[in-house]
Amino acid sequence: MTVVQADPRPASLDGALLDVRNLEVAYGAGVLALQGVSLHVRPGEIVALIGANGAGKTTLLKTLAGLVPSRGGEIRFADRAIGELEAPARVRLGLALVPEGRRLFSRLSVAENLTLGTFTNADAVHRREMLERSYALFPVLRERARQRAGTLSGGEGQMLAIARALMSRPRFLMLDEPSLGIMPRLVGTIMDALARLHRGEGLAMLLVEQNVPAALDLATRGYVLQTGRVVLEGTSPALLGSELVRKAYLGM
Repeated sequence: MTVVQADPRPASLDGALLDVRNLEVAYGAGVLALQGVSLHVRPGEIVALIGANGAGKTTLLKTLAGLVPSRGGEIRFADRAIGELEAPARVRLGLALVPEGRRLFSRLSVAENLTLGTFTNADAVHRREMLERSYALFPVLRERARQRAGTLSGGEGQMLAIARALMSRPRFLMLDEPSLGIMPRLVGTIMDALARLHRGEGLAMLLVEQNVPAALDLATRGYVLQTGRVVLEGTSPALLGSELVRKAYLGM
């Protein structure tokens, strides 16, 4: 068993693409949503983040993306401190977030939603290349290119949200509940697409996913978050075999 209690880590972690140290985030009247969270993701690695509703998973992703300010700790990306950077600057560095609920522009077409994903790089050649990449990854989006995003099915909408995030050509992709509200047959399609991205391009990912078996099947490692704290970390097989994960998230 390689699952361990989360311990304070060294001042630096060689080789990490994302290195989060003792992160604290507070909401409202000083209520801590994240309490001393430390984790890391290496280049080309997929890491899962597991936890119940309200554990702080979405808050963590939003903080990494620059949408929620931190109260303490440090966020380093590619060996650079980014805690003070605004969200667009983090996108330019190579971070991208696929938010929970997709957050599509429902009145705009599929193609227009994708084009908005290139706001950090308006070069026409780059835009065409990334559109073709998106359509190759999710062929249904090419068929729906002129269709309003608000008329897509849940699975098609999630494909669009992922493709839009990829339009900025990120080095690190964060996904918040990509299978939520999607028909089971399309969940496999989306997970397969993420696996292809990982195999073909070595894209690093941090995956928040309610489907724990699917998340740990895709990821090599994972962290368990409870009430704003990392309480377990380990390889995917070790987490699947841990008593806490089996009882709390697998109903076993």
